[in-house]
Amino acid sequence: MRYFLHLAYDGTRYHGWQVQPNTLTVQAEVDRCLSQVLRQHIHCLGSGRTDTGVHASHQVAHFDAELPEGLTLEVLLYRLRRALPTDIGALRLHPVAANAHARFSAEERNYEYFVVTQPNPFRRDQALYVDRPLDVAAMNEAAGYLVGQFDFTTFSKVKGGENHYVCYCTAAGWHAAPGGWVFRIRANRFVRGMVRLVVGTLLDVGRGKLTPRQFQQLLWAQRRVDAGGAAPAQGLFLSQVEYEDGVVPVEQLAINHLAAHY
Repeated sequence: MRYFLHLAYDGTRYHGWQVQPNTLTVQAEVDRCLSQVLRQHIHCLGSGRTDTGVHASHQVAHFDAELPEGLTLEVLLYRLRRALPTDIGALRLHPVAANAHARFSAEERNYEYFVVTQPNPFRRDQALYVDRPLDVAAMNEAAGYLVGQFDFTTFSKVKGGENHYVCYCTAAGWHAAPGGWVFRIRANRFVRGMVRLVVGTLLDVGRGKLTPRQFQQLLWAQRRVDAGGAAPAQGLFLSQVEYEDGVVPVEQLAINHLAAHY
């Protein structure tokens, strides 16, 4: 049977989502704890990779398993929550069709990047502190140029291993948030390093180093060397993964929607 596991995690001490040899990753911890609870080898696949230090308020992974007789999903979720480290939270668990795939069945992904404008020791690992004024109107004008289908080579990691760099972005913009600002972006896919490079370059716009029109020209140029530096990892969250109709049960969709707007 195939299951979708909805997760949240603080990525501060992890070397990203994906399993890597001789280092601590979120996926490795989830696999370890699922295998421990179910007493069988479990390997989960996530909706996408998050890099070292990046967080998730909503990540989705799928895994295949045969539940022991008498073990309900509610009890499995309870035991998994007790087994996982405190910086990984198991939010929801439900069965899906055998062909449902956490990555390939996803239609859109949402990321958020948090910026605080006053020092906050309680968010030092979850937001970027910016110590000078930002022209948020200019940053939003520039962000508007991201909406549409474009080749995002300019905002991709060098040698990122992508087959192509075309993404269809349906929303991008800065919004007021407690203590500062949050940048929200939604697209059908993201290339490696894309959001942090977009944010870093938008912050250059906010500091007056680039105009919104120059930002647009950078996007069109498809030259990685022209973009600004990547924003630090700690402000970035994978915030919602959205699926094609019928993959996630309707009642779970309602819960996900509420969580995304909490």
